[in-house]
Amino acid sequence: MKLLLVEDDPSMQTTLQRTLGRRHIDVRICGDGAQALAQWRALEPDVVALDLSLPGLDGLQVLAQARAAGLRTPVLLLTARGTVGDRIVGLNAGADDYLPKPFDLDELEARIRALKRRHQGAEATARLPEVGGLRYEPDSGAIYHRAEVLELTPRELALLKALMAKPGHAVSKERLFELVFPGEADVQYEAIEVVVYRLRKKLAATGATLMTLRGLGYLLREDA
Repeated sequence: MKLLLVEDDPSMQTTLQRTLGRRHIDVRICGDGAQALAQWRALEPDVVALDLSLPGLDGLQVLAQARAAGLRTPVLLLTARGTVGDRIVGLNAGADDYLPKPFDLDELEARIRALKRRHQGAEATARLPEVGGLRYEPDSGAIYHRAEVLELTPRELALLKALMAKPGHAVSKERLFELVFPGEADVQYEAIEVVVYRLRKKLAATGATLMTLRGLGYLLREDA
């Protein structure tokens, strides 16, 4: 993956480029806010890590210009200004996440990769195909069966969206667990089977069937 790091501290630049590079993240450096937007457009990074205190333009100005220009790349703000007010201002300006300095490098990597996954998931969700009369409406976030909203719990909705993204193809139980129970370390792995069972019942007579493929996971297929 490709990361654009907008940071003017040379030691921070070197440390992050070296450390994240070992973890298979291609880090491109920009040390000036006035040049950041041009590099952002040219590089088309997967994620932008953006410091707030920059020469030329500060990070919030860079972020505002990027969003106004239609650049939707996920942004992680990095700053020593760690008050709640600063975080709110940054998030309202269009940032996707916020990490105050000093930070742990493992946490930085985890947040960068999480932002990329979320962004990819959002892009895929926006164009989910119809399956057996089921269709996803990105504006409302609901799944419809013909003209009626399908009544689903948040976990059932997350599961069905993941399966609709790959109709007719198996999605592993491990991947579905990550999407349905994100960050919930105290949940038993078998809990995904309960969500599958409940969703399967709600899909009865919709024209779509949730199938179990032993050893492979689950798939959603359109009834013949």
